[in-house]
Amino acid sequence: MITTPGQLNRRAELYHQLGSMVGAGVPLIKSLEMVRNSPAIGVSRSTVEGLIHSLQAGLTFTESMQRIQGWMPDFDIALLAVGEESGRLDGSFKLLSAHYAARASIIRDTIAGLITTLATLHVFLLIFPLSLLIALVQGIMLGDWRRCLPFLVEKVIVFGGLYTGTFLLIYAMQGQRAEVWRSMVETITRVIPILGKARWYLALARLSGALEAATAAGVSIFKSWELAGAASGSPQLRREVDSWRMRLEGGVTPAELINQSHCFPEMFANLYHTAELDGRIDEALHRLQMYYQEEGFRALRLFTRMMNGTIYGFLVLVVAYTVVTFYIGYFKQMWTF
Repeated sequence: MITTPGQLNRRAELYHQLGSMVGAGVPLIKSLEMVRNSPAIGVSRSTVEGLIHSLQAGLTFTESMQRIQGWMPDFDIALLAVGEESGRLDGSFKLLSAHYAARASIIRDTIAGLITTLATLHVFLLIFPLSLLIALVQGIMLGDWRRCLPFLVEKVIVFGGLYTGTFLLIYAMQGQRAEVWRSMVETITRVIPILGKARWYLALARLSGALEAATAAGVSIFKSWELAGAASGSPQLRREVDSWRMRLEGGVTPAELINQSHCFPEMFANLYHTAELDGRIDEALHRLQMYYQEEGFRALRLFTRMMNGTIYGFLVLVVAYTVVTFYIGYFKQMWTF
């Protein structure tokens, strides 16, 4: 299923309502019962009732979420598991609410920025090549429908391929895909300038946020990093963090492992190392989460603008080349006469 800005906003509203009620002291089951009938959350009544029944049967919220397959991405489950274990479930709800609201805003801004470019691209693909368009017009005027066939076939192929590729790309970028699929997407996007950096920074922001929630509530360092790696949404980060467990148990500090890893930028490593020495890890993680989230979204906006400019510039050059070529051929014919 393709995630739209509207769906992301509804999920943000769900988490906002749950975070506000749980933070105000309302029990989780009662909070779920209160949001069950709200049309703004975009979650089916049966899904919420399934969570309520699982909680009433004695399961934890994490176990209840895992039983409702397909409703929550792994990132949500991991982050809420951190909140449940740390006793700060309201904080995890609010963090997810802000995350999904920001994602919805970014996607909406991206779509708005692409509208003009996409409209221009469609007009260009519809008109060019001019020879097929001229044959179409002549076929309609003369009633010779065979002349129209090449134009129609070419447009079906071009637009069919364009829309198929676009939907496959959007499908691949969804967070609900299997880890093997997400690893492949992560590997491909990492080599794309700006986009790879944006996705990586957002993964670091999610890891920092989850790690802050866990360590601030006294969760063990081993469990904190394990949950944070899963919450990052990055298969590479999760595998890297999972490989640390034996060394952490052997007495190696997270700061030393971060410095030895190629997955973490120098600024992240230095700030975490300083915070570990000062004993102010919570504060440092919060700053890292805010910094990488802002930088990640800024890079995404920059990538969108550059992509728009590249597509638009390419179309302008092709149109200019076609017009110049047409007039050169026209004047050559006039010269021969």
